[in-house]
Amino acid sequence: MLSEEIANHIRKKLSKHANPQDAAHMQRYLKTSMDFYGVKSPIHNEIVAEVKKLFPITNQEEYNLIITHIWDLSHREEKYISIKLARKWKQFITLDAISVYEKMIREGQWWDFIDPISQGLVGILLMNNRKEMNEILDKWITDENLWIRRSAILAHLKHKENMDQEKLFSYCIQCAHEKEFFIQKAIGWVLREYSKTQPEGVSNFIEENNELLSNLSIREGMKHINRD
Repeated sequence: MLSEEIANHIRKKLSKHANPQDAAHMQRYLKTSMDFYGVKSPIHNEIVAEVKKLFPITNQEEYNLIITHIWDLSHREEKYISIKLARKWKQFITLDAISVYEKMIREGQWWDFIDPISQGLVGILLMNNRKEMNEILDKWITDENLWIRRSAILAHLKHKENMDQEKLFSYCIQCAHEKEFFIQKAIGWVLREYSKTQPEGVSNFIEENNELLSNLSIREGMKHINRD
């Protein structure tokens, strides 16, 4: 089975570079009990490049099965690699993969997983499939899971001049009342990034909604504007 072959290759490579000292440090930094090999990002990237070269895939079903299989492995680096592989096989970032990405977000439950998934996978789907993804994200933004809500916001992060400004601002307002740090930070982060493209639009939005937005969201959103 191709997914098991790839999983074995990844495990073998990660085991070769394992560093228990670094693994303990990574656990402490991310405040998690999940197992680590103690392997840093440059090695992940090498493994991803090898897998892409050695194991070409040809269809959506293979993509979904492989990404899910690797994600379901026990170590955090394996999950990082599943996200990076999902992003590398660009031709299969389609609406047929949204259930895989949603599973990863709901199970990941922390920023180191959710942020690259929301920006590099869900965000691409949103850019390429506005109508369908808006319907999905309109549900996500009111989901009880905070990481799903954060993903709905951060999916817009890299859209720059292609931003659906009305939708972005609507999501920010819908979550503006929340006390959750990771939601307030997401709002500020996406506004800050968008301010590089539309400083006046972001400035006006923050000014008009000053009493609704948290201090953190305002401070983050105005960072680049205040430099001018």
